[in-house]
Amino acid sequence: MSEVPRLMAVGQPADPPSGLTYPLALRHGGSSGFQSVFGILVGFSAFALLVPLMNQLVLRITHLFRGGDWEQYLAEAGSYRLPEGPAAGHLALALLIPVSILIVRYVQGVSPRWLASVQPGVRWRFLLICLMAAVVVLNGVLWLSFVTKGVPSFHSGESGWLGFLAVLVITSPLQAAAEEVFFRGYLLQAIGSATGRQWVGVVGSALVFALLHGGQNPALFAHRFAFGLVAGALVVVTGGLEAGIAAHAVNNVAAYCYAMFTTSIAELKTVSAITWADAAWDIAGFAAFAAVAWWLSRRMRLATQTP
Repeated sequence: MSEVPRLMAVGQPADPPSGLTYPLALRHGGSSGFQSVFGILVGFSAFALLVPLMNQLVLRITHLFRGGDWEQYLAEAGSYRLPEGPAAGHLALALLIPVSILIVRYVQGVSPRWLASVQPGVRWRFLLICLMAAVVVLNGVLWLSFVTKGVPSFHSGESGWLGFLAVLVITSPLQAAAEEVFFRGYLLQAIGSATGRQWVGVVGSALVFALLHGGQNPALFAHRFAFGLVAGALVVVTGGLEAGIAAHAVNNVAAYCYAMFTTSIAELKTVSAITWADAAWDIAGFAAFAAVAWWLSRRMRLATQTP
């Protein structure tokens, strides 16, 4: 009688065999495709149930300090007219980090340190260098695009911008890191390890990432899909999540900061369409950063396969 595939791994966590690239790092002697399928279902269940609940919990707590009518407060915060809105959304998405860690450990049966990189673990020096590179490259390409698009009209800042800035600088990087850990981390590894093909994991995770952003025109979908492909390719060629986290965090914080001094955070939240020219410039920025991050990883001689 054949052995029933194991779905829950409660024993000692395993390490992947040597010579595997990041997308295949969940493969080990006791692993099976059923574990990846089950883990993905658990992950998306948590995404659909726990994230909204956490968002509501944070807003309930902040409402105790703000006071006033709950329904009106919920509407204003939910539309990002109050700093608590993005804070609650970002902290809710940050739950994807512990969710991913628990799935890797107890469903896949692998030590969670392999979720960060093939070193294993977070390569902090590389992450910090990538953050600095992303600030220069992404903003540099953006300002270069103003040559053709024109410089936007800046104002002195929307009402309460200092409060927004304080909240966003703290919570937006957490949200960016969480999305990278879940989509370019667990989801990419689960798909790649189940199929045995690393680029299936890259394309599959990028597609899901773009689709889950809701209503969007083709240019905005292409923009998000391209970012997912670039970030996914970076985990293959650098061996970990650090470069993708850096690009995602800098892109999000910069977008919020520019919005605060050109339009507003609330207007940024409602964006569901961009032009193909805007998409092309942003994709060019992601590609330029990816080239720099890959070069940096080569200079630092970072591992791209499990030891």
